[in-house]
Amino acid sequence: MAMVRLWQCRFGFLRHLCFLLVAALLSVPRLCLGSEFEYVTCGSVVKLLNTRHNVRLHSHDVKYGSGSGQQSVTGVEAPDDANSYWKIRGKVDNGCVRGAPVKCGQSVRLTHVNTGRNLHSHHFVSPLSGNQEVSAFGDSGVGDDLDIWIVQCSGTYWERDDTVRFKHMGTEVFLSVTGEQYGHPIRGQREVHGMSNLNQHNYWKVMEGVFIKPSGDSMKHDEL
Repeated sequence: MAMVRLWQCRFGFLRHLCFLLVAALLSVPRLCLGSEFEYVTCGSVVKLLNTRHNVRLHSHDVKYGSGSGQQSVTGVEAPDDANSYWKIRGKVDNGCVRGAPVKCGQSVRLTHVNTGRNLHSHHFVSPLSGNQEVSAFGDSGVGDDLDIWIVQCSGTYWERDDTVRFKHMGTEVFLSVTGEQYGHPIRGQREVHGMSNLNQHNYWKVMEGVFIKPSGDSMKHDEL
């Protein structure tokens, strides 16, 4: 049934399968699993690769042992981990039009599919590098204003082949990885944090995902 809700799936792997099933049922005419559409669009579910360190943005129900104590966000090398999917959404008061290309300079939220928490940052120190902590925050996609990131890219729209930066609206840091590795219980995963300076450590690229194709007039929307 198309009315099955993703959040009723109890386990991570089943949530992932459930999400793909619901997406297929609701949007078969507008899904793009391959590379036939050149833009990243609102409502798409993607994996994001840090191009300097070759790790995908990741989260899981593991809390930081210091700082905010919120859900940790890391980078993982495995390309097939279901905990690396993020849904692209708009700001609470000005959402993305489903299927509309994301504009360069647009404000977005990235919601972790398996836990429903949003990519978040705040003035806590990250545990390994001493940069700014990045966490996953909220419940079922509802968080606060510190969940908002600005997509920085060249051109008009975020193209799927682009390398982009994510600038945190509230604190003006850039989503970054510099290579520090965690020990137990997430051994080998890399720290993800915020940095105030532009450098090679804060470039990201879309990899695997379910891409929502635009409707005929979604390119005309200016309300994103």
